[in-house]
Amino acid sequence: MGATRTTSARPARLRLTAAAALALAVAAVLYAFGRTHTPDYASSLFGLRGDDANLLKAQAGTVLLGLALYQLILALWMYRRLPGAGAAPRPVPFAHRIGGAVLFALSLPIAYHCVTAYGVQTHSARVALHSLAGCFFYGAFAAKVLVVRSRHLPAWALPLTGGTLITLIAILWASAALWQLVHP
Repeated sequence: MGATRTTSARPARLRLTAAAALALAVAAVLYAFGRTHTPDYASSLFGLRGDDANLLKAQAGTVLLGLALYQLILALWMYRRLPGAGAAPRPVPFAHRIGGAVLFALSLPIAYHCVTAYGVQTHSARVALHSLAGCFFYGAFAAKVLVVRSRHLPAWALPLTGGTLITLIAILWASAALWQLVHP
């Protein structure tokens, strides 16, 4: 029995290590690109430039935060952790998957504009936090996809990766969208 436990624990540990390594690798590549890329402050987002583009990103970021909270509620419902909700009906996992795809797709133009217009900057704590959280968001997303596709992982692995994504979205929103909306 001890040999079976060790044998089955090893692949789970390897998958968790692979997910963490993938997250760090994606974040490192994005960070390296953002630091070496020459920012183009005149870059546009759907035809908007400067403050107009930043306002659009702040609004889209607010939608992303709302979608992240929606994802959290659906995940809690699917795993019967939503008080008083009971078992989730069949469409909930599908809605969660579609919501995640929409969230990811909506994040791409925002991230593209951030990295091409500004790159990774560290001149202030708020900007550095935003830059690093943006890099880690895509690393965490890649790790979550790997964790979702893996079987026989510890019960805490999926909530940890999902919670990390929601936390990073909240950090990204607070360090840029909220700031832009409060300081136009």
